[in-house]
Amino acid sequence: MAGGIVIAASGNKGYPGKLTGKVFITCIVAAMGGLIFGYDIGISGGVTSMPQFLKKFFPDVYRKEELNIGGTNQYCKFNSQTLTMFTSSLYLAALVASCFASIVTRTCGRKISMVLGGSLFLVGAIVNGLATNRLMLYIGRAFLGCGVGFANQSVPVYLSEMAPYKYRGALNMFFQMSITIGILAANLINYFTSKMKNGNGWRYSLGLAAVPAIIFIIGSLCLPDTPNSLIERGKQEEAKERLRKIRGVENVDEEFEDLVNASIESKKIKHPWAKLLSRKYRPQLIFVTFIPFFQQLTGMNVFMFYAPVLFKTIGFGNKASLMSSLITGIVNCASTLVSIFTVDRFGRRVLFLEGGVQMFICQVIITICIGLKFGINGNPGVLENWYALVVVIAICVYVAGFAWSWGPLGWLVPSEILPLEVRSAGQSVNVSVNMIFTFFIAEVYLEMMCVFKFGLFIFFSVFVFGMTIFIYKLLPETKGIPIEEMAEIWKAHPCWRRYVVDRNEKPPNVMSYEMTEEVKIETKEV
Repeated sequence: MAGGIVIAASGNKGYPGKLTGKVFITCIVAAMGGLIFGYDIGISGGVTSMPQFLKKFFPDVYRKEELNIGGTNQYCKFNSQTLTMFTSSLYLAALVASCFASIVTRTCGRKISMVLGGSLFLVGAIVNGLATNRLMLYIGRAFLGCGVGFANQSVPVYLSEMAPYKYRGALNMFFQMSITIGILAANLINYFTSKMKNGNGWRYSLGLAAVPAIIFIIGSLCLPDTPNSLIERGKQEEAKERLRKIRGVENVDEEFEDLVNASIESKKIKHPWAKLLSRKYRPQLIFVTFIPFFQQLTGMNVFMFYAPVLFKTIGFGNKASLMSSLITGIVNCASTLVSIFTVDRFGRRVLFLEGGVQMFICQVIITICIGLKFGINGNPGVLENWYALVVVIAICVYVAGFAWSWGPLGWLVPSEILPLEVRSAGQSVNVSVNMIFTFFIAEVYLEMMCVFKFGLFIFFSVFVFGMTIFIYKLLPETKGIPIEEMAEIWKAHPCWRRYVVDRNEKPPNVMSYEMTEEVKIETKEV
């Protein structure tokens, strides 16, 4: 099996240390960067389904939706280029910002990049909350996008560097947990602001984005920088003392030496972007490109930032659509907890594969339900309660599958497989690809719904099937391997060793996934 091998990280190399309360709290605070991304994902779909928002900024959509101009075809009622630009413009700005964030993260530290991300997002929230015309909306979205670009570039790297290797998976997943909390908070706010009689509920929804931004800014200012970043900027004594504090032990010599050596190698690289394209880093480049690509083409963001629109499209009323999206937000948040408690026990591959199968089955069910009821003309007639219940349950199970697999792992795996010399550049590629395809999906989704109709879900299911095979064949297990030792897994993999192993170098010993840690140690002793 191409992907079914693992090595024990250079023999059984393991650094001393434990999960201290200081590190745990630090990682939770840093992960708050996910709040701003999640809040925006959740808030966008809610405000674009509010009649007063549409009437003020997108009157053409309002006329089709509220006045039923253009017929009863549910597939096309929200199709508007200007409306999709409201959602997608953020991701275009995030794409551009992530490139600059790479330079800031590498030269000034992860902490500065995080503070800058929160500040830009705060400006965007204020502009959107005070918007009086469509131009102000787009300018505000641009600032929000820049904030997301900086936060998404720096936070996963910060978490992977700060966490002890045994708990890296769970601590890194607090970032995705924060995203889901942000989405849930946005859904709650949308549900209540939509009931406001003065018609300005949308303004409160957009303006309250300042709250997660302020939380993130204050939290980031209180955080210490990572030992990796301090060493990278020549502060070795401070880095060693920081390492002792976060590991909770005095003897950190081995880990510190590996960090210093990695930094020395990193400084030899004058052009990390070009270096990332070299043959040696081919596995990392493939995964930081294709994991975010597949993550967006699961169709999950369609459910998240267009959830109320989607539920209205399939026949739910305004309040019912917001309640249904609130339910999926709760499922998303709760299911992410599953990944936190299982990722370092069962590994990354198991969650990736199980989640892929679960999402594929649910998308088939959703396709059949919508196809039978709406057909080609998009006129479902009267929707029975049992039908609505089946659709919501299928969507919730689909959301759960994503939330404990491709959602958190899409941020964890790219951030942990990159060596220090190309880490910032590689993470920028990860964020950039993520934002390119988030922009693509946000920009074309409503048009695709109008053209593909229920076949849209078949489109996404094809990618879910393909990405599951991709993981099965090509991704080695990264559970329990120190981040600076991660290069060894590629040398043992039959598909990747040809790129990373020198001709005269013997590949590391290969062991099956089914072997327990006790068997690995016993084998080494023999």
